Amino acid sequence: MYSKELDINFFGNQSNKKRQHNKIEILKKNINNFKIFLVIAGTNTSQIPGISAAGINAKSRRTTALADAEFMLEGASKDHKYKLPILNAGVTPALISHVCSKLINIYPVIVPLGIGTKPYFNHLFVEDKDLGPSNCLTTGKSMSKERVLNLYKKGLAIGKSLKQPVLISESVPGGTTTAQAVMEAFGLKVSNLVGSSLYKAPRELRRQVVKKGLVNANFKADFDSFDVLAAVGDPFQAFSKGLLIGARSAKQPVILSGGSQMLAILVLVLEFLDNKNKDEFVEDVLIATTGWLLKDNSLHDLVNLINEKYDVKLLGLASPLNFKSSKYKELKDYELGHVKEGVGAGGISLLAFLDGFKNEEIVSLCQQNLEMMKCLGQISLEDDC
Repeated sequence: MYSKELDINFFGNQSNKKRQHNKIEILKKNINNFKIFLVIAGTNTSQIPGISAAGINAKSRRTTALADAEFMLEGASKDHKYKLPILNAGVTPALISHVCSKLINIYPVIVPLGIGTKPYFNHLFVEDKDLGPSNCLTTGKSMSKERVLNLYKKGLAIGKSLKQPVLISESVPGGTTTAQAVMEAFGLKVSNLVGSSLYKAPRELRRQVVKKGLVNANFKADFDSFDVLAAVGDPFQAFSKGLLIGARSAKQPVILSGGSQMLAILVLVLEFLDNKNKDEFVEDVLIATTGWLLKDNSLHDLVNLINEKYDVKLLGLASPLNFKSSKYKELKDYELGHVKEGVGAGGISLLAFLDGFKNEEIVSLCQQNLEMMKCLGQISLEDDC
């Protein structure tokens, strides 16, 4: 079977081998037809020291999403405008996504939300750039309800208009913390399950941050998913909730490419839907991630927790990509547990594998791009931060 042949790991609802086979077939049939959305968003939650590895300090994390989007579109380039942030270890997963999207000849649609700058490259205009990042979730007042509803409605309209399968990806520094806050608001005990770009997830720090945010949110008894987004969410979540619902109402399969941030979107949607529609909705939604994020089983457990709470059969797939053969420390760091996922790396590399590309080819191209970005000064030095 494909899973054995390509070393694809399934997680979540694994009971039906026929169902797994069918999912792979749907993906293979649509590889070059996916509409890829890269949503880059800002939340001031990212400014909390020690909360994220998406940049060595708070200042560098302000431009991480822009640099990721630019690199995903252009790759290593002497004309780059944004420097990729220096990391304590590893290198941006935008490197993987760029290489693999070029291999399968798909170009992403960039959706900038709350990053305070109008990108020079092609992008989808959704809201005024002057709105800036959402507030830190500790305030319990991340965004106005009006902004949340506007982002949701824009995502919904775009999703409903789609005539091809969808892959949703993100670059949101601080996003795993807002994801945890959203899921905990609905009673899911996930503080030990939510992943991190850091080698060692800052679990205690995140617990304190989320607890403060939920206390300050002071939800009323009849709160809903829009209230949660306004209190502790981020712009990516509000827009993507609409995009996912819209795409599924247009009968399109959806890959949520990432980890806990994508599961938070799904929780927001499942809380929004009627009980009778939940399982049918999830049937053509897949979580796709990297093997590195799946290594400690926490993502598997998180998917099962959601399946149990909402009585659905969500299935996850992990890309076989590995950097064991790489000669570069930045890539080998992934094998040690640094960075792990982001910018759609899991889902987009999975499509490249299903299209017949081999691990050695992808690793070789990643190495070439890494060499070029270093030569071209595309990664910040500490002095730049």
